[in-house]
Parts: sequence; C-alpha cells; structure tokens
Amino acid sequence: MLFLLAISCKSQVDTNNGTASPPNIVLIVSDDQGYHDLGCLQDSEAITPHLDRLAEEGVRLTSFYVTWPACTPSRGSLLTGRYPQRNGVYDMIRNEAPDYGYQYQPGEYQATFERIGGMDTREKLLPSYLKEAGYVSGIYGKWDLGVHKRFLPLARGFDDFYGFVNTGIDYYTHERYGVPSMYRNNQPTEEDKGVYCTDLFKREAKRFLQANYKKPFFLYLPFNAPHSASNLDPRIRGVAQAPEKYKQLYPHLEEGFAERENPKYLFRESENGPVINQYPIKSKRRLEYLASVTAMDEAIGEILDLLDKFEITDNTLVIFFSDNGGSGGGSADNQPLSGHKAMLFEGGIRVPCIVRYPGVIPAGEVSHEFLTSLEILPTILEAAGIPGPTDIALDGFDMMPVLNGQITSPRDHMFWQRRNDKAARVGNWKWVESTRGGGLFDLERDIGESNDLSETRPDKLAEMKQHFANWQAEMDASEPRGPFRDF
Repeated sequence: MLFLLAISCKSQVDTNNGTASPPNIVLIVSDDQGYHDLGCLQDSEAITPHLDRLAEEGVRLTSFYVTWPACTPSRGSLLTGRYPQRNGVYDMIRNEAPDYGYQYQPGEYQATFERIGGMDTREKLLPSYLKEAGYVSGIYGKWDLGVHKRFLPLARGFDDFYGFVNTGIDYYTHERYGVPSMYRNNQPTEEDKGVYCTDLFKREAKRFLQANYKKPFFLYLPFNAPHSASNLDPRIRGVAQAPEKYKQLYPHLEEGFAERENPKYLFRESENGPVINQYPIKSKRRLEYLASVTAMDEAIGEILDLLDKFEITDNTLVIFFSDNGGSGGGSADNQPLSGHKAMLFEGGIRVPCIVRYPGVIPAGEVSHEFLTSLEILPTILEAAGIPGPTDIALDGFDMMPVLNGQITSPRDHMFWQRRNDKAARVGNWKWVESTRGGGLFDLERDIGESNDLSETRPDKLAEMKQHFANWQAEMDASEPRGPFRDF
C-alpha cells in the first residue's frame, strides 16, 4: 500500500487582514506498492512521471518505515499517530473464508468479523483534530477501519466519504469476494458499478478540491492500486487490474494463465477429483500491477494539476509513502530489500517516501534519516498549529526539522509485532523472529538481511530482544483498546 500526503508548506497570509491561514492537507494512498516501483529509481520498470516530479521537487527518504506489514493496522497507526498495539487495531479486520473460495451469503456476512470489527471509538483520528481547527475533510477510496456507522469516516471526523469500507475490492464490480462494498457517506451504493475505481476516486477528489480549495481542507485519497483484486475467480484475484491503455505501456510483459491446483480450494471437488484452476502467470501479474500503478500516477497528476490551477501548490507539503511493503508473487519489486508484504523483513515494512515542501525543505535531495509513519500525524498537527493531545501518548514526532536539515532524526528505535512474528530496529541493528525465518542483521552493511549475525554477536542479539521486551511491556501497560485486547 502507498501514501501521498500534502500539507501547506507555509502559512498562507490573508491579504485582507494580514493573518496567517491554516495549511491545507492532502493525503494520497496507494496500496502494496514496492520499494523499487518508482520511475525515478534506476532500473525501475514503473512509469510514474508525476511521482517522479515529486522526487525532483522534494526529498526522497530511503529509511522510512510503517508500523505493520499489511493494510488495516498500518492505516490505523497513520490516522492515530500510535502503534497498532496501543490503538488496539493490531491485526487485519477481514474474513478468511474467501481465501478458501467461499462466498458469504448476505445474512451470514453480517455476523462476520469483517462486518463488526472496527477502530476503538475512544481513539481520536487525524480529521477530528483538524475539525477543531476549522478544517473540512473528505476521504475518497479505501477506509478499512470498520463498517458500522460508529466506525465509518463521518463518525471519525470526516465530512464526506465515497469509497469502499474494507481491505480490498474488485476494481470494476467494487465487490469484495462477491459482497458489494462501496459507500457514499454512511450508505452502501452501487451507483458506479462497472467503472474503474481509480477513476472514481480521482473524480471525487477533484470535486472536493473544486468545492473547498478556498478554505482549510484535508483531502484523504487512499487508492486501492496496486492491491490485487478481491475476486473469487482465480484468474482475477491474484493480480491488480488496469485498463488496456495502461497495459500497452508495458509491451515487454505478456498476458497469460497457467493451470494448477490450489490446496485452499480442494473442498471444491468434482466427481473426477479436485478442480483445476487457472491462475495468472508471473508476467501477467507484473503487467497488471505496473499498469495499475501508472493509472494511479496519472490520477495523482490530475490532483497536482488542480493544486497548480488553484495556485495553492506553493502552500502545500506533499509526503508520499507506502503503508506496507510491495506484494509478493512476482508483482512488486522490493529490491534491494528482502521479503515482501506480510513479512517483518525490510521488504514488508521499509517503504518508499518522498516529501515536497516548497521553500522549507530542499528539492532533489535524498535522505537516509530513520523516520516512520508515526511521525505523520504530529507533523501535520505542528504544521497546522494544532496542539497535540495531553491525555494520550503519541508514538511519533514532528519530522519537519529533520527534513529541512536542522537536526538529525531523533528516532533510534522501532518495533513490530504481527501475531507471533516479532522485529526490532535499534540504531542500524535489526532483529527478526518469525515463522518465515529471522536473525540479527547490521542494516548499515546488509540492507538485504542476508548475513545473520546471531551466532557471532550473541550480546547484541540479547540486547535487541530486551529492547523488544521493554517495548512490549509498555504496550501491554497502555490503556487497552479493542477489538483484540481483553478488557
């Protein structure tokens, strides 16, 4: 998943009374985009001229992390400024039966966790902070923090919402494994069924900008591209989806399918044995993925063009990052990192990030400072002149002084837990303990995590485990939040 955030670069002065107006905020998200899938990077296949423009006009960060290696908890941290283990959403809000080819019936779906789970209502999200300062807020795209009205965007500080409510959809039907999932505000809608959803989210974002560009606004635009389509048809579900005109930009990649048995689908047997399913070949997976990235990039370009048209570009800070590492199965390119989405190796949690802040941070620079998505909310609050909360703990800080070169990053550590998988980074040391492997790594010399130093540095290994234990104790002692904590 990938984010683009925009805030004003400096307070805009109202020429009528000489006072400074609050900055505008735009947050754009793409989903499951790889660390190396930006056109501005050497040897990248991706065609992303508008994201490349941001890199030319801002700072590209190479050591930027998110709080979880998949969708829901990472988004929850972004909007609360808190570790998933602190805000209570530290796993996915999704159903697993569709993974086995099962389609829920309507009445049955209503009682599943995907339908009833959500971010704890005691948590304060970014638009609620901004509303207190007079902002108007809109979200167009992927929500993924709960479906009931008390969890939906309008109950969490947003003023307008058009998008889908759960973790993934088919790009054209807008269904998640057969379940219609698009909403306008608090009501389900199928008004645009059949229309490519990237175009729909662009349309709604442009409408919002046209209506609100003269007032302080927060635009949250979380695309689902290039996430794979949530469709029970195995020919579709394993890949993203893109219109033909974007696929034609990648002529070296081929369409095609191959037959194989899926162990998860073995209950779907005929008289002659297990059903043989068709699945996209690796080249097709890469083709649909890249084409969906380019389609999204073009939509982002139209949003940036509107900022230019309304003459608010110079009043806008842009931060682009992915909310988790690129997907596996040959779709995303995470090199030189190891691992991918759902893993705690670098490829699952270290993501691309570009920041553009005209007149405040330099253009065309590359920064290796250690920063995370936990810094986003505090940075926005500081830029907007909004005091931080005094009754809850935030886990990040204002990163603007780091980006403009005033200081080095004060962040020295970061911790992750996904079920039984654990990881910690302290300084340049990284420790991973997971079902898919692990070890102790020196990221300064081994960004690909290929050289396990556990046996040669047992002292450092013990130290890293103790750091993790201390963090875990802090999270356990924090005020419990749902839906997973026992209270």
